[in-house]
Amino acid sequence: MTIEKTLDVASVRCPGPSVQDIVAKSGEAPPFPLNLRSNPDLGQDDVPFARYTSAEFFEAESDKLWNRTWQWVCREEHIPEVGDYVTYDVTRYSLIIMRTAVDRIQAFHNACLHRGTKLRPSFSEGSANDLRCSFHGWCWNIDGSLKEIPCRWDFPHVKDEQYQLPEAKVETWGGFVFANMDSSAQPLEEYLGVLTDHFENWSMDDRCVVMHLAKELPCNWKLAQEAFLESYHVRETHPHLLVSSGDANSQYDVFGDHVTRMYTALGTPSPHLTEETTEQEIVDGMLMGDRRLMDPELLKVKDGQTARGLLAGFLRGQIEQATETDLSRYSDTEVIDNIQYHVFPNMVIQPGISLPMVYRFRPLGMDPSKSLFEMLFLRPIPEGSEAPEPAEPFRLGVEDSYTAAPGIDPDFGHIYDQDTNNLRFQQEGCRVSAKRGETLGLYQESRIRHFHQVIDRYLAG
Repeated sequence: MTIEKTLDVASVRCPGPSVQDIVAKSGEAPPFPLNLRSNPDLGQDDVPFARYTSAEFFEAESDKLWNRTWQWVCREEHIPEVGDYVTYDVTRYSLIIMRTAVDRIQAFHNACLHRGTKLRPSFSEGSANDLRCSFHGWCWNIDGSLKEIPCRWDFPHVKDEQYQLPEAKVETWGGFVFANMDSSAQPLEEYLGVLTDHFENWSMDDRCVVMHLAKELPCNWKLAQEAFLESYHVRETHPHLLVSSGDANSQYDVFGDHVTRMYTALGTPSPHLTEETTEQEIVDGMLMGDRRLMDPELLKVKDGQTARGLLAGFLRGQIEQATETDLSRYSDTEVIDNIQYHVFPNMVIQPGISLPMVYRFRPLGMDPSKSLFEMLFLRPIPEGSEAPEPAEPFRLGVEDSYTAAPGIDPDFGHIYDQDTNNLRFQQEGCRVSAKRGETLGLYQESRIRHFHQVIDRYLAG
């Protein structure tokens, strides 16, 4: 469906204060880069539902997108010692990400060059002195060079230099390891665009993984990801958050092909609420966790105090105590607000202090209707301390609640259940809809439209 362009897209915004206005009212100006705005006119056409259901479209993504984009495959702390490895699987591809020297990480295609057996199981990790095939024993050194062929006399036609394990490109940024299967790919820094400048004050290198959840979802990987790229769903999906979330006030930005952003003020009521909300009601509505463990006096709004100011001070103190770090250099908005960057194709990174999550979305195998959603919590490493061992991944099945994960706050887990419970019905609806495409909002869902436009550019070569 094509809609005739009659609107000035730049004027389509929620009435009332913007995020910038809300933060400024708190007595501080948003620090760079939160003071930037960038949202071009991306058009109004519907996005076809077939993009989420079609096996042909999924195959095209596998052939022209997943093997040509930079993808976050692990954190450096997942492979700290020489010989440590993790596997990374997406559609038909599988890579072994391995530290092959103190200062070198390589990514090998995970298949024996003899008869194709995987050298390491999918979703596995460990440490090894070499890469040996479990079928016939062909073996490679950890730098990918051929080490051994049993009954070598029977393979006079095999030349060692021609049987180096094929590699993907590897680069690192912010403690993340990225891989790209395209040998002619642009450097990672160019691919990330403005992200490196924007994160100059938000170092990801000095954070550690304190929780790692991996949830199987009954939907296309794009649907799973798009559920987290807008705040438009909060009113219906998370109505209890409206008292403390400026959902419709959210700011959406596009910074080139590979980076977009959502910036949402918290500790402020939603524009959807028609009745006046007190500062105390905002505080009570925002804080999750066991309130019995909190000092009630610290959570009481005093005369002349705002909910945002109280919450920023409280959360800063709580996190400083838990992580033994000084967070005084961070502004209130960096402490309490939802600052969320998307890195194409499948990474979402939040540099904030109280919402320190990083997401990754990818297909499970070659089924367009199955995906894996991973959520990592990255907390600052205590000052003067070495990084602790990263938390082990905890796998949740399709029917499992996030609240089943060890250590997760039940209220927090419930929110993610609300987010992903919609996705099965959305995937089914994409298949049965008499209308052929989804109609996106011009502003609140602009990141989704941009995401599909970038996909199209990759599929077009």
